[in-house]
Amino acid sequence: MILQCSHISKAFLTDEILSDISFHINEQEKAAIVGVNGSGKSTLLKIIMGELSADSGEVIIAKDTTVSYLAQNQEYASDRTIFEEMQDARPEILLLEQQIAALSEKMNTAQGDELEHAIRQFDTANQQYERLGGYAYQSELVGVLKGLGFDEADFSQPVNSLSGGEKTRVALAKMLLKAPDLIVLDEPTNHLDVTAIHWLEGYLSGYRGAVLIVAHDRYFLDKIVGKVIELRQHKTTVYTGNYTAYSKKRQLLLDTLMKQYLNQQAEIKHQEAVITKLRQFNREKSIKRAESREKQLEKINRLEKPTEENTQMHLFFTPKYQSGQDVLSVKELSMHYDDRALFQNISFELKRGEHVAIIGDNGTGKTTLLKILNQLETADSGSFTLGTNVEIGYYDQEHHVLHMEKTLFDEIQDTCPHMTNTEVRTVLAAFLFKEDDVFKQIKSLSGGERGRVSLAKLMLSDANFLILDEPTNHLDIDSKNILENALNHFEGTVLYVSHDRYFINATAHRILELSNQTLYNYIGNYDYYLEKKETINAIPPTGAPVSGASKSSAAAPQNTATGSKLSWQQQKEKQARIRKLENEIKRIEQEIETLEADNALVDSGLADPDNASNSAKLQELARQRASNDTRLEELMERWEELSNTLEV
Repeated sequence: MILQCSHISKAFLTDEILSDISFHINEQEKAAIVGVNGSGKSTLLKIIMGELSADSGEVIIAKDTTVSYLAQNQEYASDRTIFEEMQDARPEILLLEQQIAALSEKMNTAQGDELEHAIRQFDTANQQYERLGGYAYQSELVGVLKGLGFDEADFSQPVNSLSGGEKTRVALAKMLLKAPDLIVLDEPTNHLDVTAIHWLEGYLSGYRGAVLIVAHDRYFLDKIVGKVIELRQHKTTVYTGNYTAYSKKRQLLLDTLMKQYLNQQAEIKHQEAVITKLRQFNREKSIKRAESREKQLEKINRLEKPTEENTQMHLFFTPKYQSGQDVLSVKELSMHYDDRALFQNISFELKRGEHVAIIGDNGTGKTTLLKILNQLETADSGSFTLGTNVEIGYYDQEHHVLHMEKTLFDEIQDTCPHMTNTEVRTVLAAFLFKEDDVFKQIKSLSGGERGRVSLAKLMLSDANFLILDEPTNHLDIDSKNILENALNHFEGTVLYVSHDRYFINATAHRILELSNQTLYNYIGNYDYYLEKKETINAIPPTGAPVSGASKSSAAAPQNTATGSKLSWQQQKEKQARIRKLENEIKRIEQEIETLEADNALVDSGLADPDNASNSAKLQELARQRASNDTRLEELMERWEELSNTLEV
């Protein structure tokens, strides 16, 4: 065991943040701390690192353990270059390099005993240098910097000249090169693009030390951690497995606790009703029996009702009008910034109902493309057209759609002047702004709060074409799940930019990768994109707009001759067949559940002593059981057949 948190509690004035928190981290274990915004995750990390003191409890770190910590907002000041800063990550290697160089020079001039002594020192230093990995250090240093998104041209930049996000990446790179026994990371993916996040996943997965992470990136957590420590309602629950396993186990636990609570409540109400009836008889024996039942009821260890924090916003998108089949057509669009081409001659189309994600490294022009489509910027060349009855709703990651001087109340009321004061308050309450919160100015809100206001305005827009720029930024995991559910039930069209691969997996039907100044088209979610990117040399769609493509021709251009490529109509027909199969499977599963529930009632009737002498009743129940079993066998065979068809 490398780290143990034992009964940690913390409050700020009267606000309880952490209560009796206990968990441990073993050597080489990778663990995540998850919870909604404001649940105390960063506070807990600061207590572990000694930056905050706990009100009670203790943090125990194993003797001689080295620990490094990357805060969410990293302060970093240095006059040295990025490369010089990285070399300082392992000062013992730098010192040995200097010592070896000095000894090498000395051996050129020394003679006799002095030369022999210098040779022995040189051999000793060289062996130690090799043992510490000195010969591989320079290549490792370069590999880490490039993995986190720095080019070799950046290595000579002074750290003080970098942006906040770049400084955070420098701090992360230096931490990885130090290779401590325990790495503690607070939202490490905030300033990384998809490529850098993917690299970091691989690095941390193979890391020989222990890792403790706070992150909202569920895909990232799935790839790395084997333990999840949930912070909810000031307390912790520890789950083994990655994020997906945690999510399933947590829901199962909540369902079990709620079932136990409801069963106990039903039993209590039943006993109370019996006691009331016995007392109504008003006879000595019945009153004694009522009193006996009351004593038994008092001894019951009453379960608390499982509750969730009031952190779930209510979000749904409902288009006022249905758009035409053709929603967007982009043709030969090009854009440059400072003599640097972002993209050139890109073309693609969107059809009604499509959910399309645009991905790519930072600086490739993804946000710029969305701004062009919203007429906030003008392309150098090319054009785009919107289809019939298309109404755009735009979510801007920088929240320029919000007016910083306005209050939340005025922001919503001015957007929808027909709404009454009560209706405005109801909408804001659905996005977790209640009472006096509605009179806060937009400029005083956190990034997550501004995101919720922007989503509220988007919901009220009644748009049938949503264009979203990093919609999950600053949202906690619960809010991301709600947004995913809202988009998956949205009947309109969605085009969005996101680095959140879990979100892309859950909501995208198609992926457009912006890379090398052009677009690559993949039909499927993020996992499918990764699979095809590794196995197919993607061909850029020069010429005709990108539209539908079969999975076997992923990343192929619209005008590429390929026998396996399906037309848009064929794709729609295929999707319709899949939906029909899925619906029939769902209907069969529901009928199976109904029959199994009916069998449980039949079995109860067969075992009922009151029916023991009623042969007609027993025969009727037996016939019903046999009929149910026959139908169940048919349904299960049909289910297996349909499942095999769907799989193919």
